Amino acid sequence: MTPSSKAPGASRGVRETPNEPPPATERVAAPREKRILLVDDDPGIRSSLGAVLQQEDYCVWPAANGQQALELAAANPFDLTVLDLNMPVKNGWDTFERLSWEHPLMPILLITARSNQLFTALGAGVGALLEKPLEIPVFLQTIARLLDEPRETQLARLSGMTQEFTYVPRREPEAGLSPPIRQTSPTPPIL
Repeated sequence: MTPSSKAPGASRGVRETPNEPPPATERVAAPREKRILLVDDDPGIRSSLGAVLQQEDYCVWPAANGQQALELAAANPFDLTVLDLNMPVKNGWDTFERLSWEHPLMPILLITARSNQLFTALGAGVGALLEKPLEIPVFLQTIARLLDEPRETQLARLSGMTQEFTYVPRREPEAGLSPPIRQTSPTPPIL
């Protein structure tokens, strides 16, 4: 894959072409660098979230739809997936189902402008659900938590056992920042 980044001439970061292998200098990741598959059909969101993640030393591989994400995940190991729900070609829930089946220990963070997805996300074993517009500090904290999660916690979540869950509902324009709801059981709070 050829890297693209926020500045011309940068050597790593967000990739735009999914079918070419990264240059040899890109195949060696820094010990802290984690590989994130970023899936959203909106190029502005892919670009802006990719830049934010890149600034945090994550190696970001973008995909414009679910089908492209599945092809990338089949050919490359990822530490985490950030997945939008509303996409053409293959929607987010269909993509989630395949990714979680083929890569059960890869945490998946759902991002969406679609409301009323909490119960479905809890039942499916999603790592976290953030509604757009995203609060970047919460987004980054959620990614860090999911990446640090022990395998036992991931397996427990996939089997429907009680686990911590981050849900940040869409905030109303007049309401200011809403704190994340940390769910510790499969039953969501009454909002």
